[in-house]
Amino acid sequence: MTVIAEGVDAGVPAHHGDPLREQRVLASVAGVVDRSNRDVLIVPGDDRLAWLHTICSQHVADLADGESTEALVLSPHGHVEQHWQVTELDGTVWLDVEPGTAAEVLAYLQKMRFLKRVEPADVSADWAVLSVGGPAATDVLRAAGLPGPDSRAVALPDGGFVRRTPWGVDLLVPRASAPSVFAALQAVGAAPAGMLAFEALRVEARRPRLGLETDHRTIPHEVGWIGPAVHLDKGCYRGQETVARVQNLGRPPRRLVLLHLSGESDVLPAPGTPVELDGRPVGFLGTAVHHYELGPIALAVIKRSLPDDAALRVADAPVSIA
Repeated sequence: MTVIAEGVDAGVPAHHGDPLREQRVLASVAGVVDRSNRDVLIVPGDDRLAWLHTICSQHVADLADGESTEALVLSPHGHVEQHWQVTELDGTVWLDVEPGTAAEVLAYLQKMRFLKRVEPADVSADWAVLSVGGPAATDVLRAAGLPGPDSRAVALPDGGFVRRTPWGVDLLVPRASAPSVFAALQAVGAAPAGMLAFEALRVEARRPRLGLETDHRTIPHEVGWIGPAVHLDKGCYRGQETVARVQNLGRPPRRLVLLHLSGESDVLPAPGTPVELDGRPVGFLGTAVHHYELGPIALAVIKRSLPDDAALRVADAPVSIA
């Protein structure tokens, strides 16, 4: 029985009947996750890499064909506004971003375009993201007649590509063919897994997600995006002054932590729930999940000065920093 997710991941499966088992399979064998709710944009044009290099936090000017990375768009004060997954392939930069954010991303790209030879476009209606995770992911892809990428993305015959990621392998496929690709992967051994399983493994790995582990004040240092999404040795970009200052001082005001929740209730606290110490808010909760081994856990952003043994509470229940 497939249950459809609500909230930010509305429209794709939350689980296929047994979310804890789906986590286990996704972590230990191979599973396939429908992430077709993500938005997709393209940036073709001769100036694409040099131009994107000047308007985001990552060094992309020399991105080679097939290379992928992450990038941020920051406010003038260095606060995180956008998070991109970036892939350069066959003369086009592909950006996949959080569900529902394509309009904001495209508006930013159009505003910064000036006279550059680029043609950014929202192609979310035509393309879908599927993710395959687990140690047998490459074997499953090859059994389905798909390439198993190494360090660079590989183009697919019908368009799109396959790329290696920190969480496994992403496939960008024509939206019309996504159900058949999903079925083909399932037929050769990839168990169907929902977003609850994918998110549980993301939380365990302490990977932040825009809008869940970020708020209007988040700076990259607080959530671990220096390196993966922010290059410290590149030219000027919006918000760079804040990045450089915090890097030199080494004192971001907050930090991302993994919390063990009390488990007193089967209902998990919602993102944004205050994290409190002695009745005072000292941070906010991000994503809370039921993990197949660790039990109820969550990511949270808290004051940097708090010790790891602080007596924190969330929704009037005790929590502890992992």
